[in-house]
Amino acid sequence: MMLDGRLRLLQRHAREWARELRPHALAVDRDAAALTPLLSLPAVALAAPLQVPPEYSDRPVRIDGVRFHVTGALERAVWCEEIAWGDLGIGLASPGASMAGALVDMLGSRAQQRWFYERVQEEPTWTFFGLTEEHAGSDPGSMRSVLTTVGDDRLLLSGAKRYVSNAVRARLGVVFARTAPGPFGIDAVLVEAGAPGFRARPLSTIGVRGAQLGEITLSGVEVRADQVLGVDVPRFRRAVRGWRRALNLLRPTVAAMAVGLARAAREYVTEHRRSLSATERARLDRMDCEIECARAMTLSVAMRMDGDPDAGYLASAAKQRAARLAAEVTRAALGFFGNSARLEHPLLDKLARDALGVQFMEGAGDIHRLNVGGALVRRSFHPGDALE
Repeated sequence: MMLDGRLRLLQRHAREWARELRPHALAVDRDAAALTPLLSLPAVALAAPLQVPPEYSDRPVRIDGVRFHVTGALERAVWCEEIAWGDLGIGLASPGASMAGALVDMLGSRAQQRWFYERVQEEPTWTFFGLTEEHAGSDPGSMRSVLTTVGDDRLLLSGAKRYVSNAVRARLGVVFARTAPGPFGIDAVLVEAGAPGFRARPLSTIGVRGAQLGEITLSGVEVRADQVLGVDVPRFRRAVRGWRRALNLLRPTVAAMAVGLARAAREYVTEHRRSLSATERARLDRMDCEIECARAMTLSVAMRMDGDPDAGYLASAAKQRAARLAAEVTRAALGFFGNSARLEHPLLDKLARDALGVQFMEGAGDIHRLNVGGALVRRSFHPGDALE
């Protein structure tokens, strides 16, 4: 897919800014606190204003006189591929609206959106997205967190969420909880991290350590009725057209991150192996073709999601293919440096560890295979659709 001039401009500058992240990648991987001195780098500092819709933006980002907000799936994919190429861990650790913003856009009232985006722009502010649970994953039918009404304007939130990016850093975010039986009895509520009963602790992870994945425990956290998203939308539409659409829009972003990781690993081989056999060159050529195909699919699907966010099977297909590619390419890149590659090439080792983490973002592989398989059974999806 060919990008227009506006998106090429964004891509070019994002690549320049992302290049500044690479020298700090291992330091942030070792210690998430090493992010603090990097908050002024453009790739980190611009993450917040670049995720705010124009109607709530008090400082739009201008590149050569062109305004950018990066709230659509295609723009996010272009931006995030380059940032992940620079360093995925730092990119995920950057402050801003992030995943929570996508849901607020989908379901939030004007008042909720205004409150959320004003908070995000006050100062470097991290947000969280509390969906996944230890025993349920992201399956709404098995969700245990509950939101209970105890008064006309008072509700209590109880439960626990795991693998939440920036859980310890975040000041506000979105939590999913059950308010009624069944897969559609799920609501999303705006939550402030400082509320009584809210606790967050970091988890030890192998990859994407900069994002400082954590566990959130909610022990009777009090929220107001006006913090519940989408109350003016019928419950079925709230679920299907709310959080499912938000996830559909975000999955091409994760696919783009995977493509960026694969690119970084492929380029690492060229930079550090001066002499290659004919067989090795052929392997790299095959990598190049696979990366370009995954990028074309990701961008095509991202553009489709901007126009039809209900086509979730396409988002799942792109995410699943790109995540698998990142794992395969980073692992193959290690093979160019022998048995001690992980010890002698720590940056390449980090890329391989981060690629494994990408496979679990926005749903594990089984979820995406079910999405695609269901569409094939319904005959609503043809494999060529993802490249149209």
